[in-house]
Formats: sequence, C-alpha cells, structure tokens
Amino acid sequence: MKIPELRIAHHIAKMPVIQGGMAVRISMAPLAAAVAEEGGIGLIAGSGLSVEELKQEIREARKRTKGIIGVNIMFAVREFAQLVKAAFDEKIDLLVSGAGFSRDMFTWGQEAGIPVVPIVSSAKLARLSEKLGAAAVIVEGHEAGGHLGTERPMREILPEVKEAVKIPVIGAGGVMDGQDVAEVLRLGADGVQMGTRFALSTESSAAPEWKQHLLDAQAEDMVIVHSPVGLPGRGIRNPFTEALAAGKNVRRIGCDQCLKHCERNFCIMERLIKAQQGDMKEGLVFSGAHYSRIKKVLSVHEIFEDIREQILRA
Repeated sequence: MKIPELRIAHHIAKMPVIQGGMAVRISMAPLAAAVAEEGGIGLIAGSGLSVEELKQEIREARKRTKGIIGVNIMFAVREFAQLVKAAFDEKIDLLVSGAGFSRDMFTWGQEAGIPVVPIVSSAKLARLSEKLGAAAVIVEGHEAGGHLGTERPMREILPEVKEAVKIPVIGAGGVMDGQDVAEVLRLGADGVQMGTRFALSTESSAAPEWKQHLLDAQAEDMVIVHSPVGLPGRGIRNPFTEALAAGKNVRRIGCDQCLKHCERNFCIMERLIKAQQGDMKEGLVFSGAHYSRIKKVLSVHEIFEDIREQILRA
C-alpha cells in the first residue's frame, strides 16, 4: 500500500496520522511538534489549560516545527469558547473537539478561516457535522481512551460514516501500531488518530510514573468510570478507581467550576493532573482499550518508522 496523504481543508499531512489531544497536560507542545515534524498532525490538548497557557503552548510548538499543529478542546469545559478563540487568535491550523457537540464552533471556524474537525460516534452526527461545515470528522469507537460516546467499535461505525459523508473520515480508538493504521486505512479511512501510543512516547508530557503505570497494567486492569462530565471514561485501575468503585467519598472540597455541567462525584481535572504529575494513587489515568499491547516507551520518530513500514507492507 502506498502511504496516502491526509488532506483536511487546505492542509496536507504527508502521513495520515493525527496524534490525539490527551488532557490534562499529556499532549503539549513537545509531543505535538514532534508528530508534526514527522509529517503527521500534532494536537495540543487545551482542556484544563488557561487561555494564556494554551497560547504559550501553541507558540512553543510553532518554534519547534513548521508542520501542522492543531488543538483539541473538550466542549464540556466551561472556558470552551475562550480557549477556541484564543487558539484561533494564535492562527492554529485546525480545531478538534469532542466530549459534547458545539454548533457555534463551525461558525467561529468559518469566520477565522480555520478548519473544524469534530469527534463523532455515528453516521447521523457525521452528516450533521458536514452540513454545519466540518472539514473532516474523527470517528471514535468504544476502544478509545478518555470519554466515550458509544459502545460500538470504530471498525463497525467507520464504513457507515464513509458512506454518509464526502469529507475526510479519520478512524480513532484502539489504533496502537502500524499494522492497525494499515488495517483502518484498508477499511476506507482517510487517516487515523492515535492517542495511547503517543502518550507512551518519549516526547509525551506524562510523568515517568504515569508511563510506567500504564506499561505495567494488565488487560484486566481496565476500568470504566462514570466521569463528572456525564460520560463513561476508560481508565486504568489504581487506588483512586478502587475507592470510586467502592462508593467512597472522593469528592473535592471546593470547586473551580471548570466544567459547564459537573456531577461532582469527583473532580476530573484534579485527578487527571495528579496522574500527569506522577501520583499513581490519587490520580486518574485514561487509556485506550488495547494499552496492554504496548510494551515500551518509544520516540515519536520510532513510532512513525513502524507506521511507514507497516503501511508499505500492507
């Protein structure tokens, strides 16, 4: 198989790979820039950052690469509009958004001349996105890490979405290596999004303890937690998830009002930040379903070498 380019509006990625925007503070400038340098599309995770922090990360990524840099911002965060507009002010290359659905972001994108790419889990939402002006859609199945919008596998949803829209379709959820990339491309996808594999990269901003915890986890350590966002989330078992499952009070005293709607069963931002900083007892590690297939931390370059090799072999 020839390595296909991924075209999203006027951007052309030489490698059909988007790196997932993993919050909080996992997908930052070093990771996004390294992916962009390899010819993919690097995403900075804006959720959980202040407006000024997001601007600084975009500027840092721009210093490191002339490649394609986007941002991923969860619709569920209270400062969604402010973060999107800040990214647009910085002339980001594209916006990716999930954990809810914003109609306004398409209008903002059109006004700024910046492509908007929603994360969807059905042909119906993909069609609506295209109608509203989406430049592409990312189809995420239940194998994905973080917040989940469906119980169906991506490989089942993707052909339905391909049939429903004319814009590029990117497969996400459970894509761990070059063999997976080749398989998803053969299904008709224009590209893939990979999260967990890049979380376990040298350039990822996750703490060494975070990376080791995920490498050590067995298949049976996967848990589904009920996120305060109102969606199920896929994570890795640890003392915090055990306490949550046992019905213990893990609520935070005080609230930063970081989400538009919060069920307050625990503070999602606090727990994700604790994990990113290396607290494996009190933090929450989100991960894709097939994490146990990853055996070591690799550089972004090594990950792309595997992808190139497997696509060319397919």
